[in-house]
Amino acid sequence: MRSSALVLGYHGCDRKVGEGILSGEGHLRASANDYDWLGSGIYFWESNPKRALEWAEFVKSDSKLSAAHIHDPFVIGAIIDPGNCLDLLEPDSIRIIEESYRRFTAILSAADAPLPKNQRRGGKWAIRRLDCAVVNYAHDFRAQTEKPEFDTVRAAFEEGEPLYPTAGFHRRTHIQLCVRNPAQIIGYFRPIEQ
Repeated sequence: MRSSALVLGYHGCDRKVGEGILSGEGHLRASANDYDWLGSGIYFWESNPKRALEWAEFVKSDSKLSAAHIHDPFVIGAIIDPGNCLDLLEPDSIRIIEESYRRFTAILSAADAPLPKNQRRGGKWAIRRLDCAVVNYAHDFRAQTEKPEFDTVRAAFEEGEPLYPTAGFHRRTHIQLCVRNPAQIIGYFRPIEQ
């Protein structure tokens, strides 16, 4: 779970926001939507500036997709030290999420409260309220039990149509990195493609 390799992440945003950050006006803001796939934090496309730009263009076309309004799609790069990473490509992290789900559902059941639900949009799991709640609960539980907090969360997402009939490869599969601790962002940069 401790990562020593730096990661390049790309964030799609409005040009005004990106240029402000590149000129030293602060950090990107954390997202705290109840449907964010990896819980609360600053989201990056790992090693994928084109997908970050596609996202910014997608949000521009449908402003209901994000609280941030995008008028001029832009991509900002970041050098990220994952630090203590809840990496959902590793068995130990997967076990943490499985255990967090068991604890979270037991608490809600005891309180007779409804379990959040993931929802499909266009045949895919697009609105991840349950996943978000479980990941955020994992962070809360670690804080309550005085275990080291996770700086980042990382996961692969199968997305888009299969590349060909019966393919296991999908057109928009990507790795997402959610930065919970902004101190893990070493610096920002302007990708050359811009």
